[in-house]
Amino acid sequence: MSATDGSRIVNRLRRIEGQVRGVAQMIEDDRYCIDVLNQVQAIKAALGRAESEILKRHAACCVADAIASGDADEQKQKFSELVDLFEKAKR
Repeated sequence: MSATDGSRIVNRLRRIEGQVRGVAQMIEDDRYCIDVLNQVQAIKAALGRAESEILKRHAACCVADAIASGDADEQKQKFSELVDLFEKAKR
């Protein structure tokens, strides 16, 4: 994956960081709860998109490299990591 893709992910995470600070300010300003909750939902959605991009990057780089290497142990490790990740997401 290119450095540009990594930069896009970092930029996305920085925007999310700003959104979180904004929500903290909303709480301090005693803003209407539904407005705060709408912003929290937006943050969760943005984090989900960031997570998807990172997962795609992992599949395109790390998993693809393991497959290309022909190393069965490395392939099993990468597959196991993905299974563990999806198991955590189900909880």
